[in-house]
Amino acid sequence: MTARALAGDLRLPLFVVRLDGLITKFMGETAAKLRLVFDAISEIRGVYLFDEFDALGAQRAADNDVGEIRRVLNSFLQFLEEDSTDSLIIGATNHPEILDKALFRRFDDVITYDLPKPEAARRVIENRLAAFNTIQLDWSVVLSAADGLSQADIARSCLEAAKAAVLNDTNDVNSENLLDAIAERRHSRHL
Repeated sequence: MTARALAGDLRLPLFVVRLDGLITKFMGETAAKLRLVFDAISEIRGVYLFDEFDALGAQRAADNDVGEIRRVLNSFLQFLEEDSTDSLIIGATNHPEILDKALFRRFDDVITYDLPKPEAARRVIENRLAAFNTIQLDWSVVLSAADGLSQADIARSCLEAAKAAVLNDTNDVNSENLLDAIAERRHSRHL
């Protein structure tokens, strides 16, 4: 969500680097693909998001360290050092504790998001469901159910509740629809 907002404010295209398509089992191939990404970063100004960054940036001295991933991380660090473009490179993770410390020296800023308090969660819901009638929402129940979810999880729940409303040919999002979506989101986080 932050990368999308930054890209919008900067009026730059957003490119999401999918690590599942980048990381391969063949030695040297991942670093070569990473080189192609950084070549694109130098050619096309934009916001480049490396999501689920811990898959690439885990600590090199970790017990489950794999030599190829260590080499890929070293390549990534070198590419960051060499980058002199006007592009914005973002790495996002839900597990900052496993990131290699060298990464924190390469990025200009580290932004952490705490879980939203009820008033912030309500603003996310109101914003995401602005095109829908939410008068039937029992805010105390909905906010209680959303407690412990991130802004992204709440936004995703709103999207699912909105889809349900559209599929039911209504403009109303009620507590039941939103609570079902929140419960589904909470369940999917634990799979």
